[in-house]
Amino acid sequence: MARRAQPVSALPGAGAALLVAALILGTLAAVALRAESARGFGASDWAALRFTLTQALLSAGLSVGLAIGLARALARRRFVGRSALIALLGAPFILPVIVAILGLLAVFGRAGWVSQILMFFGLEPLQIYGLHGVALAHVFFNLPLATRLILQGWQEIPAERFRLAAQLGAGPRAMWQLLEAPMLKRVVPGALAVVFAICLSSFAVALTLGGGPRATTLELAIYQAFRFDFDLGRAALLSGLQLVLTGLAAFVALRVSAGDGAGAGLDRVVRRWDGGTALARGLDGLWITLAALFLLLPLAAVVAAGISGLLELKASVWMAALTSVLVALLSTVILLLLALPMAAVVALGRSALIEVAGILGLAASPLVIGTGLFIVIYPIADPFALALPVTALVNAVMALPFALRILVPQAREILGRYGKLSMSLDLTGRAFVLRVFLPRMRAQIGFAAGLGAALSMGDLGVIALFADPEVATLPLQIYRLMGAYRMEAAAGAALLLLVLSMGVFWIFDRGGRWHAEA
Repeated sequence: MARRAQPVSALPGAGAALLVAALILGTLAAVALRAESARGFGASDWAALRFTLTQALLSAGLSVGLAIGLARALARRRFVGRSALIALLGAPFILPVIVAILGLLAVFGRAGWVSQILMFFGLEPLQIYGLHGVALAHVFFNLPLATRLILQGWQEIPAERFRLAAQLGAGPRAMWQLLEAPMLKRVVPGALAVVFAICLSSFAVALTLGGGPRATTLELAIYQAFRFDFDLGRAALLSGLQLVLTGLAAFVALRVSAGDGAGAGLDRVVRRWDGGTALARGLDGLWITLAALFLLLPLAAVVAAGISGLLELKASVWMAALTSVLVALLSTVILLLLALPMAAVVALGRSALIEVAGILGLAASPLVIGTGLFIVIYPIADPFALALPVTALVNAVMALPFALRILVPQAREILGRYGKLSMSLDLTGRAFVLRVFLPRMRAQIGFAAGLGAALSMGDLGVIALFADPEVATLPLQIYRLMGAYRMEAAAGAALLLLVLSMGVFWIFDRGGRWHAEA
């Protein structure tokens, strides 16, 4: 397929992939070349590496381990609100990190709801700062993602296999051994690798919940090397190490997720005969209830605390909100300009370069990309004046791997179904893109745009390094309010950020699907 004539050219996608690779590797090289000396890793750097690996392994293990029980409960039960709960599992992924942290502090912090209950019974309040706090936040973000990945594996087991196992008299233990355990052996390693890769590049979580120098991640150490020491050599070494570690994790995730599935079925509704006992129903109900509370309580805490805090918001917060919206819109435009041609190249069967670019986007440090761009820009322009465009560009690159995951399957379906017909009608190039490709990609484009805009709205990365006191995005403004102990105003700004992030996601996603409901 890759060598035959196609209705779309591979050149734009290949060019976009090369641009992304050049941006990531070129900025890392710019930082390394600008460094005056490379003194190697010090004791604090090795400590940051150990903590990064420890928290990533702990977070990934807890997230995936808990997700197995939750996914199994959701796979076995049908109840009112099940679809809404599964849809809710996607909310923490697009939830701004700083908002989630405020919600977790309101529930699990020293003065939070859980601590107040413990003190009522004469017990010590919870201490959320440190390794356990970082792991708690990562589980909050990644438990839903791991659950969706594992639940998809359960849903891929044909209903006929459960029926056959029941007819042969297989009990719950036998069904687990015959059907569920083999599926988990195929799905769980990929989920672990994905969550591990995400946790390796943690920044905002470690910045706010780390609790001191002993809880420093590689990304936070890169920030400190730039912001406080201006040690570019150390920052480049740390970034290269993080790039290798995250790239290896992402490569493992791609390899282990490429195995064969459970086979085809007749698309019948799955009926489970292994969960009919009262004990099984009780355990499944407990899993679902606890998971729903864990996900909903921090969101409820943000809303409850933020309603009164809205009155405390000053003009600087509203200006920061407007800045965040503008940055998110610009980032979304850049994201689509990169992702759409790259998705078309993957659909044409020429995906090796695109997959490498996607892995680099997941593995790279946004701080290093931003600093590299500023080093390149500095001789010809004022880099601080370009802080917002650079932030939008970096946010787009960080969201690119997720956008490709959304766009590629539909692009492959369109080219496979309409490619030959379009070629026979001489409908190629721009005409094919405008009349066939883009109209049938509208839903996926809306979803990818909404996801990219929401992630950009909540990002606290490059802007924390280079913004001046007069210019700030809303997440940075919230962080400044927290640093000034203006928690009520920070809660109000967090509620505003939550509404804006969910709003831009809904607008783009709904805009992509409106034609299907007309």
